[in-house]
Amino acid sequence: MGQVLSVSELEKTYEVRKTAFSARKTLIKAVDKVSFDLDRGKTLGIVGESGSGKSTLARCLLLLERPDRGTVKFDGQDLTAMSEKKLRDVRRKIQVIFQDPYSSLNPRKRIFDTIAEPILFHGIATKDGLREKVMDIFQGVGLDEDFLDKYPHEMSGGQRQRVAIGRALATNPSLLVADEPVSSLDVSIQAQIVNLFIDIRERSEISMIFVSHDLNIVRFISDDIMVMYRGRVVEKGTKDEVFSRPLHPYTRMLIAASQGTFQAVKDEGRALADASCDYYSRCEKREPRCTQGVPELVGTGDHKTACFMERA
Repeated sequence: MGQVLSVSELEKTYEVRKTAFSARKTLIKAVDKVSFDLDRGKTLGIVGESGSGKSTLARCLLLLERPDRGTVKFDGQDLTAMSEKKLRDVRRKIQVIFQDPYSSLNPRKRIFDTIAEPILFHGIATKDGLREKVMDIFQGVGLDEDFLDKYPHEMSGGQRQRVAIGRALATNPSLLVADEPVSSLDVSIQAQIVNLFIDIRERSEISMIFVSHDLNIVRFISDDIMVMYRGRVVEKGTKDEVFSRPLHPYTRMLIAASQGTFQAVKDEGRALADASCDYYSRCEKREPRCTQGVPELVGTGDHKTACFMERA
């Protein structure tokens, strides 16, 4: 089958001011030594709360944000070492779907032109065969011919997201990165879009990275799951392993929250040194040894966790 994507020790740090008027800056590690592999035709779900670094990671994979360290290899080629000119050629095979379909679509362009633009730019079809190609894409994402001459403001949120998915598929990509693609939609529409993603995966060998804070959606669509907290990967494994035997306390909290059974643990708000577990102040199993170092991601087989308690 082979790997379509291999990520090694990826890091991204930002300098932020504590207040608008503060001269002092603090370093925030949005992505902290993240490594993973994605096999061809598989879907990796990346989950975590807001601020966990999952969307920043997605942007670093696409090189919309340049990582400070680490490598991103796509089909064996290191994207981080490529020039912008070479990246433009590779990006045909890597497409992204953003959270808000309205802001990602040009409001001045008809839907037909939105889909046709990448097809013409990459020479996928000639002008003579353009309409037929666009109609094939429309049918593949559940839209009919009536939408061809419409503008984004004339469509619903779910319909706009279908257009965004169709535009991403227009270049026949090998990798699709979906960053919270259903979070801005109504619950009933979310199910339709998730089913569309599953249908796309079943009829092609496309690989996907699906970023979401909703574990139920990620469980439904993914083969493997990677849980992030404060920029670090705290657990990863197959979806069955992660849900049937969650190892990290943060993963258990996310699952409990998705099931409506979560009871908050008092956050002590302790100021800890950098060399400590980030989740310490919220953990129901915390012990003094958890402040003695940063737990590494370890485990047997594909199921790994970054927790001192689970490896005891």
